[in-house]
Amino acid sequence: MGHMIEERTKERVASTAWWTKWEKELSEYINTCKRCQKENRKHGKKYVLLQHIEEPKHLWEIINMDWVTGLVPGGKGSFNACLIIVDRFRKSMRFLPFHKEDKAMDTALLFWINIISTWGVPKIIMSDRDPKFTSEFWTHLYEMLGTKLAFSTAYHP
Repeated sequence: MGHMIEERTKERVASTAWWTKWEKELSEYINTCKRCQKENRKHGKKYVLLQHIEEPKHLWEIINMDWVTGLVPGGKGSFNACLIIVDRFRKSMRFLPFHKEDKAMDTALLFWINIISTWGVPKIIMSDRDPKFTSEFWTHLYEMLGTKLAFSTAYHP
């Protein structure tokens, strides 16, 4: 049968065979076929053009932020997540432990105490589209601080 695009494969199957839910099952099979994923870009990840991000001129001027969640807690009350902050100038990192259940305000306080109070307000904060970064609270905080929020492009962290 070969590895053709999904529409052509369906046409060939329809002309020679039939079974209940064949279209759904065929689509599921094609979406899990490694060769189809590799050869037919339609089924792979969607890429878009990247935006140029200026290079920082000073420490902690441009930072990246992301969460690591699902960590195994060490005991009652211990942390189960970590906020990772990277200074793009020096490539140094800060790992700030917290609880996944913490609210946006708790995260902002953690950020304020550990980053802003030590290094000042960053010019640009880059992050993924996590709801904690896109919430109304964080949006207003960025505006008040004069910080630009830049989102990483999908599949290009």
